[in-house]
Amino acid sequence: MDLSAKVPDSLERAYSFTSLANYTFKDRLVIKAADFAFFILISIIGKTLRWSVRGQEHFDAASSNGVIPIYTFWHNRIFPGTYFFRNRRIVIMTSRSKDGEYIARFIQRFGYGAVRGSSTRGAVGALVELVKLMRAGCPAGFSIDGPKGPKYVAKMGAVLLSKKTGNPILPFSLTPRRRLTINSWDELQIPLPFTKVLVEFESPIHVPEDADEEVLEAKREELQQSLERVTTRGEQWRLETERD
Repeated sequence: MDLSAKVPDSLERAYSFTSLANYTFKDRLVIKAADFAFFILISIIGKTLRWSVRGQEHFDAASSNGVIPIYTFWHNRIFPGTYFFRNRRIVIMTSRSKDGEYIARFIQRFGYGAVRGSSTRGAVGALVELVKLMRAGCPAGFSIDGPKGPKYVAKMGAVLLSKKTGNPILPFSLTPRRRLTINSWDELQIPLPFTKVLVEFESPIHVPEDADEEVLEAKREELQQSLERVTTRGEQWRLETERD
C-alpha cells in the first residue's frame, strides 16, 4: 500500500464535508435533507436513552498501552451506535453513493470521520486512508456487514485493517429494549424514546502482521462468531427485561 500521502490531508478529508458538485440539484437536496433529518432524529432520541454497559474490561484492553480499537458491529445498530460513540473522532467507511454521502455527513456532525469506499467500490483506497488515520491516532469503525449485506455476515475489512496497523478489533453490540424495526435489508433498529440500551463489548481480536489468507479467514470467522455471541446475549437480555 502506498502511504506516502501526508496524514494532515487524510485528516482534513475525513472530518470535512465533501463537495456535492458532481450530484444533480435534486440529489443535492435529497442528501442535505436526509443528513439533517437523521442528525435531528438521532440527537432527539439519543438524549432520552438510558445506557447499560457490559464488558468494560474488553474496551479497556483495546484502548490502552498505545493501541486504539477498530470498533466492529452490525449495520442495523448504527442508530444507537452513532449517538453512544459520538465525539470520539472514530473514522467510519461509507459507500461511494448518494446514501453513503448523507450517512457520511450526519456522522460527521456527531464528531466522526468518514472515508469513502465499500466492499464493492473503492475498498483499497479507503483501506489505505484508514491505515493512515489509525497511524495518526484515530480509532476506526466498521458496520461489518454493510453497506448492502448479507445481513449478519462479517466482511474482511476490519481484519485487514488490524493486520496492517497492529490495532485490535473490538466487537460489540447495542440492543435497545424497545425499538422499531425498519423494513430494510438490515432491518434497521431505531430505539424508542426513553428506552434502555445494552452496550456490550466482546474480547478484542488481534491479527498478526504476517497473517496469510488462511489466518485472515480464520480471524474473520472468529469475528463472525464473536458478533453472533454478543448479539444473542443482547436479545436474551431484551426478552428477560421485557418480562420484568
